[in-house]
Amino acid sequence: MTDAHVCLGWRELSQMSIYLFFYLAWATWRIETGGHTEALNMMEVVEGGIQTTVQDYPGRVGFLDLGMYPAGPMDHLAFRFANLLVGNPLGAAALEVTLGGFKARFDRHCVIAVTGAPMPVTVNGVEVPMWQSFEVKPGDLLTLGMAKTGGFRAYVAIHGGIDVPEYMGSHATFTVGGFGGFEGRGLKKGDRVQLKLTPFSQKLVGRALRKELVPTYSFEWEIEAMRGPQADPDYMAAEDMEFFFSHSWKVDRNSNRMGIRLEPHKWQWARETGGVAGGHPSNILDNGYAVWTVNMCGDQPIILTADGPSLGGFICNATLIHASSWKAGQLVPGRDHVKFKEVTIDEAIAMARALETSISETNIVRG
Repeated sequence: MTDAHVCLGWRELSQMSIYLFFYLAWATWRIETGGHTEALNMMEVVEGGIQTTVQDYPGRVGFLDLGMYPAGPMDHLAFRFANLLVGNPLGAAALEVTLGGFKARFDRHCVIAVTGAPMPVTVNGVEVPMWQSFEVKPGDLLTLGMAKTGGFRAYVAIHGGIDVPEYMGSHATFTVGGFGGFEGRGLKKGDRVQLKLTPFSQKLVGRALRKELVPTYSFEWEIEAMRGPQADPDYMAAEDMEFFFSHSWKVDRNSNRMGIRLEPHKWQWARETGGVAGGHPSNILDNGYAVWTVNMCGDQPIILTADGPSLGGFICNATLIHASSWKAGQLVPGRDHVKFKEVTIDEAIAMARALETSISETNIVRG
């Protein structure tokens, strides 16, 4: 064997080593990030649960004049905390899981956080904590059991977010209109949901929210609200408003993302009829409804929520403030009670600022 043959052999071996190195790097990258193949960058729904939808925050704003509520999360606080924990923009597309019963299998390495109503959360049957980010590997099964204590909705954020088409400026699912999110509907068994192409980051694993900031979910709620736009003395009697802000209202079982019905009550009213608008004193000429307002549909109060109607012919005697509207998303139909606490506009502004300040990296610790 000549020196030329030896040199040629070493050269071929070196080239093979280089090819092997790059092939392994390429293969690892494809597994962890999905590469350019959608099949390796998906979440497969094994069980859709009661209702699981893709939402973003603040939803589809700016279309109330076209009859469209913004959609988005029912609990914007837990939703944004979930995104914060996995290093996403606070409004990134994530999952809203109603009551539980959701299962999904992942095709790639991900960082995930689950917040909101307490539910048993497991990966391959092993319990993982809520309000703290954790990792799932290719083939892992994420399961959210049923909520059995306080609260009604949980949120699942995945580092990078969920890759669904944007519709009218938002990825949020508008359940009433049947558009946005994943095919305009809740997720069901067999759906394969595209994830954003994002490399796995170990440093995002184990991030937890400070315990004192984790909300308490109970059966009895106090929700801050402001009086109006149609209250006393023109529409309701002073006694009506006093009762409204002091009574513990039971949540009706017929409640959903459109509205949360409360038990009916025989009101005194400040007038006998609605005049030209109708025979009942709750009637007014059709007007626009504020988001998260309390609609008086005859004798029944209804909190108009994320997918609610944008206008109608009933008065609205109170409106939930920004800092408290998330609580409405955690009310359990047919079980929970809620009492409204009246606040001023200055108090509402101060509470909103305090809430927004809390959703910050300064409140993230290592779990």
